[in-house]
This record gives sequence, C-alpha cells and structure tokens, in this order.
Amino acid sequence: MATLKDKTVLIIGGTSGIGFGVAEASLKSLAKTVIVASSKKDRVENAIKRLTDAKLGSGAVHGHVVDAENEQSIKTLLEKVGEVDHIVFTSGRLDGTLKFPEVDINHAKGIVWGPVAVAKYAKFRPGGSLTLTSGTLAFKPLPTYSVAVAGAGALHTLTSGLAVDLAPIRVNVICAGALWNDLPTELRDTLLNGYAQKLLVKHVGMPDELAEAYLFCMKCTYVTGQCIVIDGGQLLSA
Repeated sequence: MATLKDKTVLIIGGTSGIGFGVAEASLKSLAKTVIVASSKKDRVENAIKRLTDAKLGSGAVHGHVVDAENEQSIKTLLEKVGEVDHIVFTSGRLDGTLKFPEVDINHAKGIVWGPVAVAKYAKFRPGGSLTLTSGTLAFKPLPTYSVAVAGAGALHTLTSGLAVDLAPIRVNVICAGALWNDLPTELRDTLLNGYAQKLLVKHVGMPDELAEAYLFCMKCTYVTGQCIVIDGGQLLSA
C-alpha cells in the first residue's frame, strides 16, 4: 500500500478543519515533513503543538504564516519552504464576507487567485501533486451564496486547466459537503440529528473522513484533473 514516506506535504489552511485533518493523516501515513500554513501566528503555533504532542508519526512538523488571498504572501511562503512533494489548499472563508450582495470583492478574488498563485510559484518534486478544495455549492446553490457558487465552479474548471499546464504534476479538487466543524458551535447539538438524517450516510462528515480523499489524491499517481465529491450523499438526497 502506498504511503507518504519521505514526502514533504504543505497544507495551506492546515491549522483547523479539513486542513488539520489532512496534516494528521499525512503524519500517520509516514510523511517525512508536514508544513501547516495559516493567516494567524497563534493558530499556526497551536497547530504545530497539537500535531507534535499527538505523536502521530516520526515526521517533522513546521508552520508558517501566510495570507492565502495575497499573491506576494504566497510567493514568499513557497520560497521559504522550497521543493515539496504535495500541496493541499484548504484555506477559505466561513465568516460571511462572501454573502451576496454584501460580498467583499477583494475576498472573493482569493477563492481562485490564491490557488493560481500557488500553482504559479510552487516547486514540486517529480511525482508531486496539488489538491484544491471546493464545495457542493457549485452543484446545489444556496440563497445569498452566488459568489461562493461561482468560485466553487471556477475551481473545478481551474483544476482541469492546471492539470494540463502543470503535467506531469497532478492537480485535483475535493468537492466537500457540509462538515461537523462547519456547524456553529452553539447549534451543533440542535442541528446534528436533523441534518444527519437528510444525508444518505446518516451522519455529518468529520475532517478525518475528508482527509482520506486528500491522501488518495496524493498517493494515487494515476489521478489528475478530477473533481472528487465527498458529501455523504448530500447531492442525491432531497
């Protein structure tokens, strides 16, 4: 079975949610080095401590601060880390700044241009991969989220284009459904059972479940240009 032995994995957005789950899974899969990057220094430091204290493997854990919506910040990060095997991009906003019509246009630009900057400046080793993150909004829009819908859809087509432009480096996108971590803390207990029953799998997704899809994209050397939907059957349910 393939592992990430001797591999370096950079996770932009790796201090919480899906990204942190991917960091944990990468260490368990024997990655030599896991690098987490996020916008706040305290979150980076906390993530490094949690990953190190968990003793999930013998791999080293490092971290950097990055503004994933800023080209120069991404360029600086990628210059610091140098050559990597795999990059996972899970950074995104859940703070309401993308809601229409109040949407902050500058933040909206980051949905696509952040990943473009990563692809532009990254130095991949042979056999490397870039895995982006989108959402089921691209297929099933919600009111006030038209800009996020557009961004999610753009990431799917961007993935196809980058798979061609970066080849033989592989590029894929994970289309994630709703996750436990996405639910407001004060509403989790109230919403959990009702929402879970609407899903075909009858439970709300957890970051470690999504992380398996990212591991697959890193390990499987024959997959590229694909949008992989991991949503518990959300799109098929009423």
